[in-house]
Amino acid sequence: MITQMKSMLSHMIWADDRIVRTLSAAEAAPPEAVRWFAHILGADRVWLTRLNGEDSSGLPVWPEMDLAACVALAEENAAGYERLLGRLDEGAMLKDVVYRNSAGAQFSTSVTDILTHVFLHGAYHRGQINASLRGSGYEPVNVDFITFVRER
Repeated sequence: MITQMKSMLSHMIWADDRIVRTLSAAEAAPPEAVRWFAHILGADRVWLTRLNGEDSSGLPVWPEMDLAACVALAEENAAGYERLLGRLDEGAMLKDVVYRNSAGAQFSTSVTDILTHVFLHGAYHRGQINASLRGSGYEPVNVDFITFVRER
């Protein structure tokens, strides 16, 4: 499981980098695309905080950020998830994390399920970023996992 999660993390970092390069190259990046990207990164930060056993209640899942702030948070998140996966073993992947959602309700979810959610959540919203790019006259960027695998 650790190997698979590390592969999914590598894909997330690769895909975020492609999104950053595409939005940076746009003459005028669509505001909703930057907003979706900020949401991905904000949610990633919330989940990383929870996975580290810390209180996430003060962290926004819809942070107001420009592209430069997104780039900085993407780098921080990537390093944080790499540290997290570097210290986990297979047993730790099955342990539950107890946390409160943004509405204050308490939940208990396995590390594996949280990481799976993080990776799928980002993929979903990167699709919305691509739809926004296309709707604004820009070429969407291929962030498919299979493309990532082929380029490795």
